Amino acid sequence: MNSKIAKLALEDGTVFTGSHFGAEGEVDGEVCFNTSMTGYQEILTDPSYRGQIVAMTYPEIGNYGVNAEDVESWKPHLAGFIVREQSRRVSNFRADGPLCEYLREAGIVALEGIDTRALVRRLRIHGAMKGVLSSTDLDDARLVAKAKASRGLVGRDLVREVVPEKPLQWQEPLSPWTGLEKQPTRETPRQSVPHIVALDYGMKWNIPRHLFGRGCRVTVLPGTATADDVLVLKPDGVFLSNGPGDPEPLDYAQQCIRGLLGKKPVFGICLGHQLLALACRARTYKLKFGHRGANQPVMDLSTNRVEITTQNHGFAVDADSLPDELEITHLNLNDNTVEGIRHRNLPAFSVQYHPEASAGPHDSHYLFERFSEMLA
Repeated sequence: MNSKIAKLALEDGTVFTGSHFGAEGEVDGEVCFNTSMTGYQEILTDPSYRGQIVAMTYPEIGNYGVNAEDVESWKPHLAGFIVREQSRRVSNFRADGPLCEYLREAGIVALEGIDTRALVRRLRIHGAMKGVLSSTDLDDARLVAKAKASRGLVGRDLVREVVPEKPLQWQEPLSPWTGLEKQPTRETPRQSVPHIVALDYGMKWNIPRHLFGRGCRVTVLPGTATADDVLVLKPDGVFLSNGPGDPEPLDYAQQCIRGLLGKKPVFGICLGHQLLALACRARTYKLKFGHRGANQPVMDLSTNRVEITTQNHGFAVDADSLPDELEITHLNLNDNTVEGIRHRNLPAFSVQYHPEASAGPHDSHYLFERFSEMLA
């Protein structure tokens, strides 16, 4: 057993003491929790977790190891990782290695052996907090002071820390493990297929896999691109990706979207959903502790059908701020927050949750089909 001590200090003065695994060091970030039982590798590599220390509520994490196929980006992006217990035994034929080695090689500081139920209960009661996770400084008072002085998420532009450096043509299909009901043929001549420009604000790779797998040619642009950068490529549609942090400071993204609305069909997910709302002069706000998990119920208001969804966001669109041209299409059944909108007059819609993540597992795939139909 790893006996090296590590600590998590919250800005309210609470300190949790456990054992260190992964990389050594000290990190700060907003402490949040995820209720998923599986999918820890996808969580680790989701750029939307940039600037956050993530605690898993499921008591044992790591039992199926890690592999090169299930990543959602080129590396882990979160600040730190917390589990009740890391599994010492890897039991899966697809595994390339154990979780602890993966975190160590990626430079991610991790903590185990604390009462994660007590941590999550505190975050649910008092809200997400700034924190410091350290295996090097074990002085409680110093760690709490560092947590209080840390940057947090509000007002920060974290997108610039995770966007790709240059455009690329996406070529990777969906994994055969997804078991989609139908796999579209790709025998159509390349120049005649729909062309999607995906604005990458920290995009999970399963999104362009879905677009590519449905017969689209996908060009990925950094989320800092302008409307002119997008339009010069003559796309048939524009996708707005997920990404980390507060959407309000991202003026450049909002201006880009305004320059695209009415010119090209637009589909947004997560941060892209929030940015579409902001581009239409709505507002967003910070949730008390956010939605992060693979079991969030969402109702499609057009059908009254309930979808089981994967979610990861700490901000939400303010329903009372929506202009007349935006209509709410989906609601979260846990707290009635806005989970989807559409423009009444223009071909543009978005959802707060992640239809590419297959929580249902196929409940939300119709959204990609809806976007495809808008391209005709």
